[in-house]
Amino acid sequence: MTNQKQAMLFGLGAVLLWSTVATAFSLALKHYSPVQLLLVATVTSFVFLLLIVIKNKEMTQLIEMGKTEWKTSLLLGAINPFVYYLILLYAYNQLPAQEAQAINYTWGIVLSFMAIPILGQKLRLADLIAAAFCYFGVLYIATRGNVLSLEFANLYGVGLALISTVIWALYWLINTKDKRPGLIGLTLNFSFALPLIVLYAIFTGELNHWPEQGLLPSVYIGFFEMGVSFILWNLAMKRADRTSQLANLIFLSPILSIVWLSQIANEPILISTLVGLVCILLGLTVQNWKKSKKA
Repeated sequence: MTNQKQAMLFGLGAVLLWSTVATAFSLALKHYSPVQLLLVATVTSFVFLLLIVIKNKEMTQLIEMGKTEWKTSLLLGAINPFVYYLILLYAYNQLPAQEAQAINYTWGIVLSFMAIPILGQKLRLADLIAAAFCYFGVLYIATRGNVLSLEFANLYGVGLALISTVIWALYWLINTKDKRPGLIGLTLNFSFALPLIVLYAIFTGELNHWPEQGLLPSVYIGFFEMGVSFILWNLAMKRADRTSQLANLIFLSPILSIVWLSQIANEPILISTLVGLVCILLGLTVQNWKKSKKA
């Protein structure tokens, strides 16, 4: 099997796992608060990543980098998983999962615009066209199709979802300057974020009631969404000869996510979500097509 075929299989595995996350969020948030879900998922992911580090015999490197790169680890850990996932989960707690996950996919557009002042990149016409498609899609979802009336179904939830895209884009922009190895860096991020999440949970009084029904989907999120999917995508990126083909797999995730939400979480799919999602995917297609053509 060629390296590209291996990359596509690893990438497909990661995308399939990502497509189940909205459903897992929906199931877990029926029993856990966003803080409780984040705490369980972060502990699960940290343990998984730490075991991989131990298996790779990189524990000494992890400890040394924890001492020398603690500022980077604390900053990136505070951004992701702490602040990013906390705001994203609050958004999922306010909105139907189908709407929150569709809006979250606009982070790539935010990344393009934030890269202009931070990385000195140029604004392209394709970015403006893509942004127009994506944010019309967000508007369509937020108003449940009543675009002209501008009557938002849940403006607070939509605002949180949009803020999460800014934080996620900021994380990746800062991450471009990170010199730590991928697995070591992510493990350190989670190790520094965990005390912050525990302190926040204590401060908000979220450590008292833990229904059993919320445990399994929360562990699933930590193990697969924050852990296994990272390993699979990392393997895919290392083997890929043509990363543009690999990137196109990501477009499968929101489509499959809609299917899982309707079949597993029993969430009725709104026509406004489908229309808005199509607009967002069209915008992302324009953005990625111009990039791949230039490459």
